[in-house]
Amino acid sequence: MFPSSNLPGAGKLRYPLAALAAPVSLLCDSENTKAGAVCPVCPLRANVFQDGNLDDSDWTNSMYISPVSGMDNSSFFSDDTANLSSALLKEDDPGEAGDLFPEFLASLVKHSSSAVFELLDEYQTLCQEKVDVLQSVVLRAGQNSKTAGVHWLLQQENCTWRLITSLYRDRVQLALEDDIMTDMVVPSESEKVVVEQLFQRDAVIRQSQLVVDWLESIAKDKIGDFSDNIEYYAKNVCWENTLHSLKLRRKSGTAFTVPLVTELDPDAPFRQQRPLADLDREDDARLLKNLFSLIRAGMTEEAQRLCKRCGQAWRAATLEGWKLYHDPNRTSELQPIEGNPQRGIWKACCWRMAEEEQLNRYERAIYSSLSGNLKPLLAVCESWEDCVWAHFKVMVDSLVEKELMSSGMAHQEMDTLPREYLEANWTMEKVFEELQALELKVKLEFSDWLTTSKPLPSHLLRFMTHLLLFFRSLGLALKEEVCVDVLKAYVSLLVRDQQTDLVARYVSQLPPEVATVEYAAFLETVNQPEIRPRCLQLATDAGLDVAAITKLVVETVRERDETEFTHHSQTLEMGTTKEDLRKIDVIDWLLFDPAHRAESLKQSNAIMRKFLAVQKHDAAKAVFSKVPEDSMREIYCQWSGGQTTSLPAEDENAIREHLCIRAYLEAHEAFTDWFNHSSSAPQKPAPAPEAKFTERVANEMREKEYQASLSAWSCRLDVLTEDVKERIYNVLLFVDGGWMIDNRQDSEPDSERRHQMAALRSLCLPRLTFLLLSVLQNSSRHQEALRLADIISSDQHRLYQVFSKEELRRFLLKLRESSLALLDRGLDPLGYELQT
Repeated sequence: MFPSSNLPGAGKLRYPLAALAAPVSLLCDSENTKAGAVCPVCPLRANVFQDGNLDDSDWTNSMYISPVSGMDNSSFFSDDTANLSSALLKEDDPGEAGDLFPEFLASLVKHSSSAVFELLDEYQTLCQEKVDVLQSVVLRAGQNSKTAGVHWLLQQENCTWRLITSLYRDRVQLALEDDIMTDMVVPSESEKVVVEQLFQRDAVIRQSQLVVDWLESIAKDKIGDFSDNIEYYAKNVCWENTLHSLKLRRKSGTAFTVPLVTELDPDAPFRQQRPLADLDREDDARLLKNLFSLIRAGMTEEAQRLCKRCGQAWRAATLEGWKLYHDPNRTSELQPIEGNPQRGIWKACCWRMAEEEQLNRYERAIYSSLSGNLKPLLAVCESWEDCVWAHFKVMVDSLVEKELMSSGMAHQEMDTLPREYLEANWTMEKVFEELQALELKVKLEFSDWLTTSKPLPSHLLRFMTHLLLFFRSLGLALKEEVCVDVLKAYVSLLVRDQQTDLVARYVSQLPPEVATVEYAAFLETVNQPEIRPRCLQLATDAGLDVAAITKLVVETVRERDETEFTHHSQTLEMGTTKEDLRKIDVIDWLLFDPAHRAESLKQSNAIMRKFLAVQKHDAAKAVFSKVPEDSMREIYCQWSGGQTTSLPAEDENAIREHLCIRAYLEAHEAFTDWFNHSSSAPQKPAPAPEAKFTERVANEMREKEYQASLSAWSCRLDVLTEDVKERIYNVLLFVDGGWMIDNRQDSEPDSERRHQMAALRSLCLPRLTFLLLSVLQNSSRHQEALRLADIISSDQHRLYQVFSKEELRRFLLKLRESSLALLDRGLDPLGYELQT
């Protein structure tokens, strides 16, 4: 009803729509939200999603004619943006160029909750700067380009931050005025004063007008100064073509084949049911459409100037009658009277004109907007914003008239308005229910947007994220599941676009358990060792649980395969795969902080257990080599620094397991050295014919060299044999209970670990036993080989329990071979001298 320039209290920005209209259904707690309710803020920009289409190229065409065509490009750029603009122009259609992700995070970190307005202002500034930079790119790439879509979306975001700023300022202002504002109404005989008091005490109508002002400001930005460029209207003369035709007819005295009006008063065409000249009808249609565009943009005075310029001063006068009556002479010195004392008559006439179907639809819409007649107004609404503007404008009009009626100042002519208008009970909830019933196919829920078949535009997802963080900073009760989904989607976008420095801050806004999972998933994608420390430092700075995150990263990677701890007696060592390399590499995440040494030991043990199960000894060695040598000392030092008791059972058992694995790897490495050396025995030279003296001398020299090499090789083999025997015995006879058996039984139960350790005993100990048998038998140490039977069968070590029946049978067969070899030497089956 009221153009913003004349709104009582215009410019006073108070209570936010989000807090008054209740809960923001996009995000708010469902128990506070009416079923089907719509956000009173964000859906105002929801025309982006008409028909569910998220394609960049359709954004600018779906709702508006672009204002960029024909505009002077130079006015959009400052010196600060010129260089970036030039860089963008090198590409025909850069699309997402000029992203705002780092800038928005910097603003978010810079401004605390106590600097909300500075944060909102900076958001607007950042968007506007990018819009200015992309303007020339759009001119070059065209309205159907990806860049145009980004440019359009950033414009919409800028507008939305503008609304949020206005609404939140209103709330703050209201809070400051709570102590002095009362609900008491001071009696007044002035319509203007009554309405001013209404706006002061009623937050609903006040912020409804804020929404109207906001939507009109957006339309005004798009219009620009087009009215100054209208050249096809008559100058100072109304309907000049009809006037010219009438003058010609009067002079000639002849009748025209097409009947025209015979009088040129404003009501003549309607009263006489005769048309104007064709050119005048066309000019009138264009004029009325542009007049409505100006009124839609809140530019009523500009519309009146246009009417006067086109010779229709009478039409300008019809746009004046909405002003509230006020006689200041009752309370002050002589001053001009304001407003329309017959506003009731004027409003009733506007309503009837809006209902007249013979009039141009834009003329009907003009008078609908002035009289609160919604139906004819919606007939010319082409966008979501237009529909919202129409509903809120009618709502303000209705509430104002209801206040005037209750104050006894309504005119009798108001009784001529339809009953549905007089009895309308407009609320914000009702407005949005009406909007949803318009079937605009607009998706209004954040959760709906996230589940669309096409991925959301990155800038839209960024806006959604910062909007919910802003609402959260205000203490609004939000729908937690929607907040989590939006933040997770934004984090995924940052990870995809390799915005490494930004991820931690947004992950920290998630619930702790979700944040741990999300950041761990992100760290899995970080393959460059040089940036890993920074990722962990950023996580620490953001307050994330780095210990839990790094542990989860390692556990996720190491548990990704399905290695079975079963008997693989015939399994041969396989090469290291890419997945194996990932498991080896992932342990680095636990090594940056010495405080995580205990966890790194446990996780490396778990990875090595799986490698040992499938005889991937090189991979196991690679993991072992990553564990710092001072880990055990560091663990003891960290514990003893503030504790007087012994190490926790889990840590002590992890240290023992680490030593068990080291002993096994050393034994296997010793066997590998022995095997390689035993396979490289010097070859006895073949003697050459001894026909000549020189050849006999050469044979003797080669034989001496061979004997020397054989002697050195044999000595080295003996050393290696002793070494491998010692190291394998270190495993078989591992101290304090046996290999891969925990000393402490008071640790937290871990059935999987215990199962794996027991399985490794059954897999590795028989394997080492057969390797040792092979070494001893190949070194002709058969008597020592037979002593293995005593060790395996000993009740002290109970190694026989880890052998299967088949393995015991093979073991006995191997011992039989040694006994036969000893018998061949003239000894008894155990290698002792025969008693005669």
